[in-house]
Amino acid sequence: MTRRLLFLSASQLACVLLLLHPVTAEERTAIFAGGCFWCVEADFDKVEGVLSTVSGYTGGTTQEPSYHDYEAGGHREAVEVRFDDARVTYEELLDVFFHSVDPTDDGGQFCDRGHGYTTAIYVLDEVQRQAAERAKQAAEKELARAVVTPIEPASTFWPAEDYHQDFYMSTDRVFSRFGYVTKANAYRGYREGCGRDRRLQEVWGETALRGLR
Repeated sequence: MTRRLLFLSASQLACVLLLLHPVTAEERTAIFAGGCFWCVEADFDKVEGVLSTVSGYTGGTTQEPSYHDYEAGGHREAVEVRFDDARVTYEELLDVFFHSVDPTDDGGQFCDRGHGYTTAIYVLDEVQRQAAERAKQAAEKELARAVVTPIEPASTFWPAEDYHQDFYMSTDRVFSRFGYVTKANAYRGYREGCGRDRRLQEVWGETALRGLR
């Protein structure tokens, strides 16, 4: 095989080398704030090409925020999304994000009120910023209303406490007004009670939660 490669043209050699050592897609990162991070994490985990999600806090000024003080430090609940850019593009993730939140609400999201629950897109570079601006304009055009979601430079992302991670699918038990239930059941009760999906239908209609499996 090695001797045969000596007689190939440059373009033929490049093709052979690609077959022998295929270029792997790069793992990339996106950061979105969309209200309750349990819900944002659950939604993005349903997107084909998303590799992992982490709930956390970002956008504020304090160091090492916790669930008890993140909002006082100016942080929002947010989710760091790792994705395979050969299977899903950043632009597609932006489309998923907008159709899974109410981007016209500047006071929070659904039943959760306050700055910590407001929407935001945290961009890691100029390419992401431009894509986010285009997606925001597209959302405004589709809704025929002003979109208040800010586009901000990414800052330190602080992962939330372990008990918040994968909350929507956890079989660990927690105490609720209905007694001890799994986190997954508590999450479903919270999401329904908070009216998240009902409001998304009101805002987006048939395109609500577009892009989820």
